[in-house]
Amino acid sequence: MVVVTAAILGTLVYRSASSAPSLGEVLSGDHGGTATEADGALPDGVTVFDDHYPGVANLDPELLQALRDAATDAADDGVEFYVNSGWRSPEYQNQLLREAISKYGSEEEAARWVATVDTSPHVAGAAVDIGRFDATAWLSENGAKYGLCQIYRNEPWHYELRPAAIDRGCPPLYADPTHDPRMQQ
Repeated sequence: MVVVTAAILGTLVYRSASSAPSLGEVLSGDHGGTATEADGALPDGVTVFDDHYPGVANLDPELLQALRDAATDAADDGVEFYVNSGWRSPEYQNQLLREAISKYGSEEEAARWVATVDTSPHVAGAAVDIGRFDATAWLSENGAKYGLCQIYRNEPWHYELRPAAIDRGCPPLYADPTHDPRMQQ
């Protein structure tokens, strides 16, 4: 209950921040008309089972299996996992970063939302952004059982595989990607 309440409050705080982007703004498939499905851009309504899209098919196989296992169990609770973003090509990641720099006015502020090609786990297929609040709330409460962990407090949709979480629970959240040592390359 505490975890679900925290997820709800975190999402509400996130959505109320005037400078915070909406999930659609950050992750929509319409990025200046240049990103394609081959780059990992996904149309609305793609699920973790739609592996004919490179954004899903190119996810790390262990991450994808954990997502599918969790999604199967979540379906028993009436929750469906939609993928807003999964694997991304380096070109698509660069495009997202350029757009974030333009929107936020600096590389430093953009780094709170979008990683570089060299640091983004999306480029490696090691991260997924799950859409819809009910799915992120379900994962917040149940994801550790599958090794699926939210990584950043400011991104309640961003999940990565942490197999140790199955036994030990998810690690503490970073405030945002700028606090993640992996992003310091």
